[in-house]
Amino acid sequence: MSIGAESQQTRIGTDAEVVVVTHEDVDRAHDRVRVSAARAQRGLFSRARLLWLLVGPGVLVMLGENDGPSMLSYAATGAKFGIGFFLPFVALTFCMAIVVQEMTVRLGAATHRGHAELIFERFGPFWGWFSMIDLGIGNFLTLITEFIAIRAGLGFFGVPPWMAILIALVILYSALMSHRYWTWERITLAAAAFNLVFIPVALMTHPNWHTVGHAFITWQPLPGFNKDTLLIVLADIGATVTPWMLFFQQSATVDKGLTTKDIRFGRIDTVLGAALATAAAVATILATAPLFAHQMSAENFQAAEFAQALQPLIGRFGASLFALGMVEAGIVASITISTSSAYAFGEVTHRPHSLNLPMGQGKAFYSVLTLCAAAAAAIVLIPGLPLVYVVLVVNVVAVLAMPPALVFLFMLVNDREIMGDLISPVWANLLSTAVVVILTAAGVLFGISVIAPNIFAALGGK
Repeated sequence: MSIGAESQQTRIGTDAEVVVVTHEDVDRAHDRVRVSAARAQRGLFSRARLLWLLVGPGVLVMLGENDGPSMLSYAATGAKFGIGFFLPFVALTFCMAIVVQEMTVRLGAATHRGHAELIFERFGPFWGWFSMIDLGIGNFLTLITEFIAIRAGLGFFGVPPWMAILIALVILYSALMSHRYWTWERITLAAAAFNLVFIPVALMTHPNWHTVGHAFITWQPLPGFNKDTLLIVLADIGATVTPWMLFFQQSATVDKGLTTKDIRFGRIDTVLGAALATAAAVATILATAPLFAHQMSAENFQAAEFAQALQPLIGRFGASLFALGMVEAGIVASITISTSSAYAFGEVTHRPHSLNLPMGQGKAFYSVLTLCAAAAAAIVLIPGLPLVYVVLVVNVVAVLAMPPALVFLFMLVNDREIMGDLISPVWANLLSTAVVVILTAAGVLFGISVIAPNIFAALGGK
């Protein structure tokens, strides 16, 4: 039975003569028993255990968004522009992500349905399929860049491209073998924690902490306003707020079985994930900032060459950690992004869609997940791909696709019929509106810079 089917069966309740209990229901009920037991107890240890049981989707979505293209965007940012403007800017983008992702927690807990399923139900088949196709294209493009990061990161150690891709696919498919959401989530969380490896790499560059603090306090102006700068700005936004995150966290919230009682912990989960991801992102900019100080241009770098360029500054060990961080970023994101595609496909087509499903019951779900990853991996083996340029463009595409996705989210979370008293308060609506305006304005500026460069130059760009 799918997540959607589970919700529907609950709605018909006693009208149904036969209630079918599936393997998926039993697994989720087992998880909820542990949550209820922890909630019934008092004390700091019980609160910590409850948080441990409920944490997951928020940390995964934030560290999952610190993916290959995101970390390469941050690396390119530090190497090309240094830290002055971009450290506080990146922190701001994660604040925007918290505002957006908190809404998916409430939606999932209140409705017990995924994002694509709700769009299909509330706005009709046309918009349901539109959101599915839009997500599918964006996810597939992003998956390509994840395998680019994996290939390049392992390439630093001399691993051939075909073997690097094979290793990534084996890890991705191995995470699915438990057919258990809880196990899959814990394995992926353990891998995601390695994203913090960029912090010791940054420390090895011996950053000037007075300069770092000054950058956050004063927020220096944008270093020139031109097409290249705008591309980096959009790429850094796209490295933090993307459509797949909406679909993944809401569906994962449902698959995990969170209820309205768990929303507070869902918010803590999201903020915790954003804090960890911000630390890793800022550390990546700090790690590559010395390349800017040494007048080294990021335009000539492919992914692994960031690590190679850092080696004279931080040694072989530090450069190896940087390369491994890129590999981790690509692997974790390939797992979460392909899963978000499979969730959305199952929701729109009303097929079973849960990581608690055995392979036989979830053929469509697992097929979409594995085929998307395999196809993206195959494309990465095409020789001559301009890696850094592809990465930046994919992040920009994510930004341009975000406003329509946010509009759907905004309308759903303010739909009293499905949300009840959990609709967004005025302050949350103001914040989410500001996020939509910022993303739309950035997208419009980039469109003007591409379609009408003369007008863009007149506005101050070059």
